[in-house]
Amino acid sequence: MAKPKDNPNYRVISENRRARYDYAIEEDLECGIILEGSEVKSLRTGQSNIAESYAEVKDGELWLVNAYIAPFPQAMFPHDERRRRKLLVSKRELAKLWNATQRQGMTLVPLVMYFNHRGLVKLKIAIAKGKKGQDKRETQAKRDWQRQKQRLLKDHG
Repeated sequence: MAKPKDNPNYRVISENRRARYDYAIEEDLECGIILEGSEVKSLRTGQSNIAESYAEVKDGELWLVNAYIAPFPQAMFPHDERRRRKLLVSKRELAKLWNATQRQGMTLVPLVMYFNHRGLVKLKIAIAKGKKGQDKRETQAKRDWQRQKQRLLKDHG
């Protein structure tokens, strides 16, 4: 994800790099996240991990499950590191996500957590389908070929 040049507050907190390798991304959307004060302080120091986490629609709400946000040592009221956190999306988007997961068998995978241009924490989640081993090998082969092609063009160009 490219960093916008005109936004001094924009900063990536945590990125799920394996998501694009393990899943075929259909589409992605940005959503807000409800956090406690000590969680925001901890995120400002960059101590989080969303690699093992996922999102789910449950009881008409969207939740981020198993995301790690390190405890903040100076916090008066500390938070639970791996608690379920509510994600904020519109009703239309929520209905679309529910339809994708329940009817089409898709998965909701967090791609990146970041501070937006206003300094608010946002999470980009993707509607994705899990890849099989053969698909992963094809993706790796394509990536290797693109890299090799760029090298050849660079050397001869």
